[in-house]
Amino acid sequence: MNTKYLEIIKAPVVTEKSAYMGQENVYSFYVDPKANKTEIKLAIEKIFNVKVLEIRTINVHPKKRRVGRYTGLTNRKKKAIVKLAPGQTIDLG
Repeated sequence: MNTKYLEIIKAPVVTEKSAYMGQENVYSFYVDPKANKTEIKLAIEKIFNVKVLEIRTINVHPKKRRVGRYTGLTNRKKKAIVKLAPGQTIDLG
């Protein structure tokens, strides 16, 4: 497997909502903010060996954080919501 694909997919989104969506063949991942939908689709298909039907992407804006008197921002993220073909699953556990 090409390491380029592993650089695109950062981590799965683990929340109650994403766990519920997993029952309906829909999974969420944090991805590289520079990646487009075509690159994300290829990476998911190669890494997990599944067929992707649809991808939605969301740019997650940075939040303000303080440490003492210093203020800063968290890193920006991009989230991809991936719908798989019927009968296919991804084991995130």
